[in-house]
Amino acid sequence: MTRIFLTLLMVGSLLATSKVSLTLAQEPDATVKITRRSVSEAVGLSWGDGVLTYKGKEYTFTFQASGLLREIDPSITTAELSGQVFNLKNLEDFNGNYKIVKASGASDSGGGFAEMKNENGVVVHMVTITGGHKFTLGAAGMTMELKK
Repeated sequence: MTRIFLTLLMVGSLLATSKVSLTLAQEPDATVKITRRSVSEAVGLSWGDGVLTYKGKEYTFTFQASGLLREIDPSITTAELSGQVFNLKNLEDFNGNYKIVKASGASDSGGGFAEMKNENGVVVHMVTITGGHKFTLGAAGMTMELKK
């Protein structure tokens, strides 16, 4: 009985490990870079501009987020985030409200990580470029819209 349990446990571990490595090995459809320009500390609202690089072209977009970069040093006037975009089949699908799927805070090496997903199924893996600072999103998430 113990041998069967251990065998099942090993097989399950191997399957879980292979699934994770496949996800990590997936090529992104696009990349994003966000620069936070303004923040209202009282309400934790951030907004700014970004660049989506998709199929070799750059598209500018705006974003607005509740809680973004709340724990950043107030002496920093701009902060940057960078990310990889997955499941982007049509440029228009990028627009939308992104909610946190999973996140981790700043580490000793700096930065933070968040996996966000919008209503069109587009997934963004976002990290901070401003070293040592983490970002958080409020319940409203982050709205990103391509500029026309």
